[in-house]
Amino acid sequence: MSPVLTTALPFPRRSGKVRDVYDLGEQLLIVATDRISAYDVIMPTPINGKGRILTSLSLFWFRMFPDVANHLIATDPAEFPAGLRPHRDMLRGRSMLVRKTSVIPIECVARGYLAGSGWREYQQTGRVCGNQLPPGLVLCSKLPQPIFTPATKAEEGHDENISFETAARLVGEGLMADLRTRTLDLYTRAAAFAESRGILLADTKFEFGKLADGSVILIDEILTPDSSRFWPAAHFAPGRDQPSFDKQYLRNWLEQSTWDKTPPGPALPSDVVAGTLARYQEAHERLTGRVCELA
Repeated sequence: MSPVLTTALPFPRRSGKVRDVYDLGEQLLIVATDRISAYDVIMPTPINGKGRILTSLSLFWFRMFPDVANHLIATDPAEFPAGLRPHRDMLRGRSMLVRKTSVIPIECVARGYLAGSGWREYQQTGRVCGNQLPPGLVLCSKLPQPIFTPATKAEEGHDENISFETAARLVGEGLMADLRTRTLDLYTRAAAFAESRGILLADTKFEFGKLADGSVILIDEILTPDSSRFWPAAHFAPGRDQPSFDKQYLRNWLEQSTWDKTPPGPALPSDVVAGTLARYQEAHERLTGRVCELA
């Protein structure tokens, strides 16, 4: 099957870096394309089948946590509204019909290891998003306990790490305390499962939304290589960057290229496409115990 770089369905559309979201009235349709972004720039070359892997992994995790209310309604195009059924071949395996919510504008990030923007902030301040950490930690150190590090949701450009107190001023202290509890609970449970499959869940982000009755539910994708750092446990060694099952492979290639990190992104060579896809596939297979069908 050909890669899906963009979609054009007969409903109002909002496009993110990877997903096309269609407003169906009382519901939304989320379509995971094969686009890939790095440094907030969408690459012109798709990763064929990536959208199916992301969708399959999200569904796997939603089903693993049946006690956590989420937005999922259906994934079978036969159950979608009639106007979508002519597109069922393209939608199969990469789309979710979901409940519409009022999105809470905070990225809920949990970290169990010190990497990425958390490592950079720790080097400067000894803290991460207001969380005081012990001195002497090194790159990729395992933290004494997982920490909650919220961020603002940016429509364009980078999300910005913020403290719990700043997030509470934006959406309310009671709501943020609830989101912190939900986030750390989900992270802890998912990390324990991933480790049983030989994968360290270094960090991940969740998004939440409110239904009309005010109840809070889990939305968007969860625990995929696009929203998480997955490291092979057998190769873990603090003090250096870790091999990973995410797009770090792509970022490493871009760092060695002449690209200046401004749009447009460079065309990706076939070996980088294949290597990136292989890492997504391996994460899926290790976690779920099965191969994701890409066509």
